[in-house]
Amino acid sequence: MPKAKRRRFSAKYKRRILNEYEACNEPGEKGALLRREGLYSSHITTWRCQRERNEMDGLKSKKRGPNKDSQASEIVRLRQENKRLRRRLEQAELIIDVQKKVSQILGLPETKTREEN
Repeated sequence: MPKAKRRRFSAKYKRRILNEYEACNEPGEKGALLRREGLYSSHITTWRCQRERNEMDGLKSKKRGPNKDSQASEIVRLRQENKRLRRRLEQAELIIDVQKKVSQILGLPETKTREEN
């Protein structure tokens, strides 16, 4: 037998049901509404309390899971860029060292770099 899934109700649905429930005046109307919608009286009680306390968030559907943190994603991006740039710097320094050694072996005069100017 498959496991039953928990139902989630939108804020709009909850408000509509509360309004319909409170508009019921005839005997048995409220029970018929609950049966038709597949609800329990505890749903109505909980939703009323939330509405009376002005907990509109309590009536809204809540997203589950961790919050997206824009700063965290920016930090990850910057760290990746930093890593990439460090690798490029290491390669450039290696190339310069090789060029200096080749220059010394061939006896070519040393050229000044930007930093030395």
